[in-house]
Amino acid sequence: MGLGQGIREAGRGARLRRGLLVAGAVAAVAVVPSAALATPGSGVSGTVLAKGTSDGKMKIKPPKGDTDVVVRTITIAPGGSTGWHHHPGQLVAVVQAGTLTRTLDDCSVEVTATGQAFIEPSGGKHVHIGRNLGTEPVVLYVTYLLPEGAPLSVDEPAPACAQR
Repeated sequence: MGLGQGIREAGRGARLRRGLLVAGAVAAVAVVPSAALATPGSGVSGTVLAKGTSDGKMKIKPPKGDTDVVVRTITIAPGGSTGWHHHPGQLVAVVQAGTLTRTLDDCSVEVTATGQAFIEPSGGKHVHIGRNLGTEPVVLYVTYLLPEGAPLSVDEPAPACAQR
C-alpha cells in the first residue's frame, strides 16, 4: 500500500467516526423527552369540567370583531326544554350528564348523549329547541363565542314544520 492510499483510508476512517458520532448525538437528542426542555410550573391547578367527543370535524367560526367568550353550565330537568331560540354567535357544548334531544329548524332531530360534544351554528337561520326526554337531568357545559354585547340566545317562534 502506498503512502497516498494510506492517507485516503485514514481520512475515510476519520469521516466515518465523525459521521457515527453525529448520528449518535442526533439519536440521543431524539430520545430525550421534550418535557426536559420545558420549564416546570408552580402553584397551578386545573379541573376538567367536562370532556366530550364530536362526530367528525368541528368547524369553529368566531364572530367578526370583538368576541365575548362565555362559559356556562346549563341544567335541563326531565321533561324540560329550552324553548325555540337561536344564538347570535356559535357555541360549543359538551353533554356532561343525561341525553339532550335537539329539534332543528327543518324538524330534523339530533340526539346527543353523555360524553358527546356538538356545535350549534349562529344566526336566525338556525332556530332549534333542546329537550330532556329522559328521567335524569341533562347537564351541559357550553362555551359561547358571541359578538361583543350580544345576548346568549334569542327567543323564536316554532318553525312551521313543528306546528303541525
